[in-house]
Amino acid sequence: MGEKSGRGVGHDRPLRVGLLGYGLAGSVFHAPLIAATEGLRLDLVSTASPERQAQARAEHPQVRTVETAEAVLDRADELDLIVLATPNKTHVPLATAALEAGLPVVVDKPLAATAAEAEKLAALAEDRGLLLSVFQNRRWDNDFRTVRKLIEDGTLGDVQRFESRFERWRPQPKGGWRESGDPTEIGGLLYDLGSHLADQALTLFGPVVSVYAESDVRRPGAEADDDTFIALTHASGVRSHLWVSATAALLGPRFRVLGSRAGYVKHGLDPQEAALREGLRPGTVGVEWGVEPESRWGHLGAGSSPHTGGGERVPTLPGDYPAYYAAIERALRGGGRPPVTAREAAAALRVLEAAKRSAAEGVSVRLAA
Repeated sequence: MGEKSGRGVGHDRPLRVGLLGYGLAGSVFHAPLIAATEGLRLDLVSTASPERQAQARAEHPQVRTVETAEAVLDRADELDLIVLATPNKTHVPLATAALEAGLPVVVDKPLAATAAEAEKLAALAEDRGLLLSVFQNRRWDNDFRTVRKLIEDGTLGDVQRFESRFERWRPQPKGGWRESGDPTEIGGLLYDLGSHLADQALTLFGPVVSVYAESDVRRPGAEADDDTFIALTHASGVRSHLWVSATAALLGPRFRVLGSRAGYVKHGLDPQEAALREGLRPGTVGVEWGVEPESRWGHLGAGSSPHTGGGERVPTLPGDYPAYYAAIERALRGGGRPPVTAREAAAALRVLEAAKRSAAEGVSVRLAA
């Protein structure tokens, strides 16, 4: 097995990364996190935009740029990892091409439009002995890490209901493929932010047996879903209620988790995306990465409301997006399990497919546990 299998790669040199796409996902998330990871080197970026090529070289002076994904794949022998930060509809064909070229692959979410496509990619990677992982960075959000700890240490007791929201107030559509009504674009909030919420719910509470959803296109001129609610029943008995919206004039809590002993509520967003957008980088001297002030901490309590002075503040664990690519680097060196697997992505896609069907048909959809 060659070293691109991700098994037994030596530590004598950094692993060379080819990044496809330098839009929001590529420039704000992937490139900075790759560059900040010891043992990885951002080596090659593809984007058809001359402006974005110049931006990539300015932000990462050692990087080479090319115009097309094909130009990156033609240099497969010079690389150790491919990262896809390209439009959703390109994920399956580009991941397939990269795996067939013998390269491990990281794909931004969603991995595919369907669970069947995701399973096919997973099987191809397994057959080739190659790493295939999906960038579900929200597992390393500060608030999600805190919720996970409260559940695992028993503070909440047995969780009965999990509420999770990604709500925004964007009354005017921006346009572009993310809001396109063309099903081949895999646009809309269900597959965008909904990918994160489904993944988080499955990570915490395991398989889902029933899915009910309501999905609407609210904004004039919008083509894809911009206001969606999903109710999941897990095999464990936990119920997850998930909201994604671009039309929320008043934002709800990011999390509300109700257990048999206590509940936890948290408002606001993890600070890492904002920091990355501002040009801050993990490891920067003087920057406490992923840390938020006490005024943003969530509340823990029972029979009370933080709005009337009830409950106690719970320190929010630091957010840790760098942990994703650090785990990728370890997996490539030692052949271990990636931080997010393609099979896990397929499980989340089964939930999203069921939600899409539920909303269209007005029915609850049963899934095999």
